[in-house]
Amino acid sequence: MKLAVRSMMSLMMLACAPGSAGAQAAIPNDDKALMFATDDPEMATATAKALASLDEFLALAGTPPSGTDRFKLKVEVRDGDISEHFWVIPFQRTETGFVGILANEPAAVRNVVLGQEIEFTRDDISDWGYRHDGRQVGSFTVCVMFKRMSKEEADYLRDKSGYDC
Repeated sequence: MKLAVRSMMSLMMLACAPGSAGAQAAIPNDDKALMFATDDPEMATATAKALASLDEFLALAGTPPSGTDRFKLKVEVRDGDISEHFWVIPFQRTETGFVGILANEPAAVRNVVLGQEIEFTRDDISDWGYRHDGRQVGSFTVCVMFKRMSKEEADYLRDKSGYDC
């Protein structure tokens, strides 16, 4: 089985003013979904790293220090036998888990839409990230995705979003 895993392209679109998509014409697809096998070892390692530090991230997101913003979670959404991972921005804790706004256009699943508020549990989380002084922290799965993107796409994201991977 393959999973669709989201890049940061649509996060950048959310950060831009409406109508600014033309400024990103060098990138062929503004909302990049890449397919990974469910047992992809690099993606499994990235997800494990994110989950191992999830408690620290959630504590930080609960009381963000100066210079930090854009706290986000990547969550898995299932639609029958299809699974796709989306960034959720913003998000907040609830009594039973989390709630937040879907920040990507679906490529595979059809039971959610961009901008929809979704509820999810800790078991659905596959990654986390935020910015600190303009540099990305976390977003471990995106670093794996850079290896599968064209050099142009990966360089664009690194430059515009502050990734160090």
